[in-house]
Amino acid sequence: MPSTFLPFLLFAFVASITPGPTNILVLSNSARHGLRAAVPIILGACAGAAGIVLAVGSGIGESLVHLPQVQTAMQWIGIAWLSYLAWQIFSAPAQAIDTDAPQKRLGLLGAASLQLVNPKTWMMALAVVSVFAGQGDGREARVLALSLVFFAVSLPCLGMWALLGAGSARLVGSAKAMQRFNRCMAILLLASAWLGMWHPA
Repeated sequence: MPSTFLPFLLFAFVASITPGPTNILVLSNSARHGLRAAVPIILGACAGAAGIVLAVGSGIGESLVHLPQVQTAMQWIGIAWLSYLAWQIFSAPAQAIDTDAPQKRLGLLGAASLQLVNPKTWMMALAVVSVFAGQGDGREARVLALSLVFFAVSLPCLGMWALLGAGSARLVGSAKAMQRFNRCMAILLLASAWLGMWHPA
């Protein structure tokens, strides 16, 4: 793996930092609930994606991504869940940020589960394993290393989105501004989910 380590780091960085449903959820939750509220989402999403890389590399999940019916079911479950989350964000009442107020938030398990029903995550994992894991002796160790490195790279990438969200909270201190922000985030989340559905590559 040494010869492919730097290319894999670049791949993992680009896959993690570019906008997508998970990044938008991190941004939105950090802005609405504070930086601390985004930490479980970041950990769950990163662990879920890294776990899928490990599962595909171990052969457990590789057969699933080749079954069209399973892919379609995963797509629609993921779309339905993201659409529900988008509606929850869009319909949130107009109120100023209050990090102490009890509110329903996406947690660690929810963020990890979102990766399990995201076919793009499975396709990414399949690409990682097929391009970077290689064959022959030591493949299992390489797959484990890829999984751990992907986890380590994705953590600060999603953390940057959380910091961006926490910083933007200063610009949306009023109730009306917060509502506009929520609705913009909801539309972006919905768009990223549905565009990903029709353009999975």
